[in-house]
Amino acid sequence: MISTPMAPTAWAVLERELLRANAIACREFFHKYFDERGYLKCVERWGGDDGPDDAIENLSDWPILHALGAPAVVLDMYKQGWEGHLRQYTQAKTKQVPFARAGMYYKEFPVMFDWLHNGEGLTPFDLQGLADPNDAKFQARVRRFAGFYTNEDAGAPNYDAAHKIIRSMFNGSRGPLLRKATALDWAGDPIEVGNRFKPLHGEHNYAQMLAHFEKYNDIVGDNPMNLEATSLAFNAYALAQDPKYKRWLLEYVDAWVDRTRANHDIIPSNVGLDGVIGSGAGGKWYGGVYGWGFTVRDPATGRMSNRNQTGLAVTGFGNALLLTGNRKYVDVWRKMIDAVNANGRRIDGQMMYPTMYGDQGWYAFTPRKYAFAALKVWYWSMDPADRERVGDNGWLNFLDGKDPEYPDRTLAQEFLAIRSHIDGLRADRTTPQTRLADDPLAYNPATVYALINLMLGGLYPGHVGSPLHCRVRYFDPEKRRAGVPDDVAALVDHLTDTQTGITLINLNPVAGHSVIVQGGAYAEHQFADVTIAGHKRAVDAPSLTVQLAPGSGAHLVLTTHRYANPPSLKFPWDQPRAAQVVATRHGK
Repeated sequence: MISTPMAPTAWAVLERELLRANAIACREFFHKYFDERGYLKCVERWGGDDGPDDAIENLSDWPILHALGAPAVVLDMYKQGWEGHLRQYTQAKTKQVPFARAGMYYKEFPVMFDWLHNGEGLTPFDLQGLADPNDAKFQARVRRFAGFYTNEDAGAPNYDAAHKIIRSMFNGSRGPLLRKATALDWAGDPIEVGNRFKPLHGEHNYAQMLAHFEKYNDIVGDNPMNLEATSLAFNAYALAQDPKYKRWLLEYVDAWVDRTRANHDIIPSNVGLDGVIGSGAGGKWYGGVYGWGFTVRDPATGRMSNRNQTGLAVTGFGNALLLTGNRKYVDVWRKMIDAVNANGRRIDGQMMYPTMYGDQGWYAFTPRKYAFAALKVWYWSMDPADRERVGDNGWLNFLDGKDPEYPDRTLAQEFLAIRSHIDGLRADRTTPQTRLADDPLAYNPATVYALINLMLGGLYPGHVGSPLHCRVRYFDPEKRRAGVPDDVAALVDHLTDTQTGITLINLNPVAGHSVIVQGGAYAEHQFADVTIAGHKRAVDAPSLTVQLAPGSGAHLVLTTHRYANPPSLKFPWDQPRAAQVVATRHGK
């Protein structure tokens, strides 16, 4: 294969510097907010306003930052913080919230809470396997955590296999909460607020914190947010392809596929203990906390607030797609988007579209069509018709060849984001006695959104405990670690259902580098062949090794069979099939 010398491009230099700047900023953040034990310097609390999930969310995106190619210190700090977090919140106890009096964590997992918060708290852990899947503690925890939902732990009977439901919105290592939730369950123990703390929900006193959760009662029975729990089984399967995790995940997700179809293509927000849609919320398919009809008064503002969180269920459908490649899991969400928008109506001469459903029917109309997770639908299907639902999108415009300067511009903006976070951190005057766990969240400097789009051709997983969906990722065979090698930059510049275009550049003018390119975050995609400079070579493997000469680069076009392989967390050198080697050299 022939390549020519390639001068450092702006995007390549920015990408390498952004990885370095992220690591420097993360060091400063960790030094300020974590102690030598890995404990967050804050007042430990339980609750939906501020709780354990917020504490560890301060390290969200750190494992994936390392997996992109950031220095090893980023992973080291995350691990120190994660180990400290588990100890800190196992020791932290409530006085009044009944189920957390013996510890907010049990068996290193939340005792019982909803998956809006569980998903946030598990976000960094769920992605740790991309950086270090061979960590023995990680592997043991992945299997233990999944066991809370596959009925392998008798002390955590969360799942009803007969009805294929998770039995409560509140679930965890001590099992489900099978009574109505109280404001205390949600808000946590009484706390001084005035002149000490500033809760992010805007409350001015503890009474308002209770009032915020006054109507958060109907939690018995299954809720679509519980589909986020399938990420635990996904990771457990990806460790060694143990079929029991795949069976459970697909059984549970398929049950929700059936419920959605039975409910006129709209996912119901409550399923009772008898497995009947709506029976846990007075027969209302739209009932339940965070459901389609969940509108409550915000005590901080006095206004009514719509809090429909059913969209979090999309994580489960994405997990099933990763396991099977079956596009029915994309279809169910596409049809729901269309079903909601089919209820649009003209109001005062303008077309409006609903976002909520209650006793009065559809409500909360907006001028924009309902499009929750439309970008994911397109990404999973690569169908041009699904692209239309997304609308204008800078990254997709670049992939369409319409904005070649987009990478330079976007990567440059990410430096401003890091600087803003560090400016806020340095101006923060809170102390461990006046700091809630979520106060530092605004200053977490790990900035990976654009890097995931541009380097991996992937989607930012968010803070919901989702696996990473991407077209490719990279490994350094010399250092035996995840991420691009030192001096190497990568840009995914073309994506279709069957093709992946990547530019690789070695910025080092005197030393060569090898980089492994893998299909997908979990080797789920298979490369049929690769074309470089007009020369095609068969690959027929989930990865290939590209040898980059000093100061050289190459543009690869990979014929890609998506979702052809069972997902695996193993690094390429531990996979049964060795990566093909493609050498590049200077030539004419």
